[in-house]
Amino acid sequence: MNGANPAALRVVRRTLLWRIHLWAALIASPFVAIACVTGLLYAFTPQIEKAMYGRLDRVVPGAGRLPLDAAVAAARRAAPPGFVLHSVVPAHGPADTVRAAFLPPAAPVGHAGHGAPADASRAPAFLRPNFGVPARATVVYVDPYTAEVTGVLPETERFANWARRLHSSLMQGDGWRWMIELAASWMMVMLLTGVFLWWPGSGQTGLPARGATGRAGWRQWHAFLGVALSILSLAILTTGLTWSRTAGSQIRWMRDAAGQAPPRIPATFASTVPAGGEMMSWEQARQAVVAQAPNVVTQIMPPAGRTGYWRANQLEKTGQPTSSFDLLLDAYSGAPLYRSGWAEQTAFGKATAIGIPFHRGEYGLWNQALLVPFGSGVLFSLVSGWTMFFKRWKRGQPAFPPSIPGAWRYASWWFWPMGAVLMLAMPLLAVTGLPVALAEAVAAWHAGRRASWRIDRATAG
Repeated sequence: MNGANPAALRVVRRTLLWRIHLWAALIASPFVAIACVTGLLYAFTPQIEKAMYGRLDRVVPGAGRLPLDAAVAAARRAAPPGFVLHSVVPAHGPADTVRAAFLPPAAPVGHAGHGAPADASRAPAFLRPNFGVPARATVVYVDPYTAEVTGVLPETERFANWARRLHSSLMQGDGWRWMIELAASWMMVMLLTGVFLWWPGSGQTGLPARGATGRAGWRQWHAFLGVALSILSLAILTTGLTWSRTAGSQIRWMRDAAGQAPPRIPATFASTVPAGGEMMSWEQARQAVVAQAPNVVTQIMPPAGRTGYWRANQLEKTGQPTSSFDLLLDAYSGAPLYRSGWAEQTAFGKATAIGIPFHRGEYGLWNQALLVPFGSGVLFSLVSGWTMFFKRWKRGQPAFPPSIPGAWRYASWWFWPMGAVLMLAMPLLAVTGLPVALAEAVAAWHAGRRASWRIDRATAG
């Protein structure tokens, strides 16, 4: 068939891609719609939080700031009884408050092996990555000019955390993150098959025709918006999958196998305890961090034990990926024990450091201005796709294009390698694709039986 009839071969391949495209839409559409709506809400977190938490996050600038120790002492007095100090975010701008995060007493402070040498009999230990204020923390907000506590709020009650949990798991806990991952996996299939259906000689390139109405108009706008947003869609889907559960694990495995793992901090560092010496105060530690770090919002974690060290890094959600850093300082002298920054990141690490904040809309208004048409365009693509689907059904045409016996044998050369890569990278796609493959096999068998029956009848007649 490949060499005998190229036109028929194109029809078979197009029909196959169309069926896969519709299967992907059938599986993913409800979850994609939810992800778009909740994602658009999450993208406007800065404006919403500014309105909700202005009294906590902002103060009227005074004549001069007190030493950071005064704010930390005030935060300790206001913290829930028994809670352990995890980290402090010093005031960065003139109107910023100091934020001190406290963890419940049963929870670890957050540094695996912090301040303790690694056991030589075990595998080398590394510090856990620090991703900002823990969601289980309670944060005390303090005026840096007066050391007055402006409020206390569990981090789980911040709108940003609520919106993130709504977007990633519909408030159902981490066990339900599979829903959004499933949506992203099948939306990737929708995107790729949609582009292939649009591109090779489909006659749909360019803007939709003026005055196009009915199903043809829906189809032209559906194709145009899908392809116009394809690069943005690919970026959003890829960055979203990097922190998903199963696909994220696969992506990290492939990253590490390719030698693109991010720098890891060995948990072997320890501060040198001088005779009769005292650890640096919070203010001294802040000044030592400022001397070694970029001019960004910084999170500082205190030493754990006499040989522990100060740890500092850039706070998330600042939209300044090239200023990210990790810093360990001697608890007594402030001398740097370890430092890594943008230059030490791998190519993969730099790509995700740029892409993930873009996914979250953390670069400011221009970023949000791109995410709004993206989310709206995806929603329109879903609505237009289902509109075309039901219009076909209403006219008595098959809702799905006909299954052609043997169509899978005539797929393009790139079809199977691309499918293998996608299923390896997205395990949920592989698992949920099994019922689809079974349904396709049954449909092809049934189509073959009907074709044989028609041939037999024609021969008998």
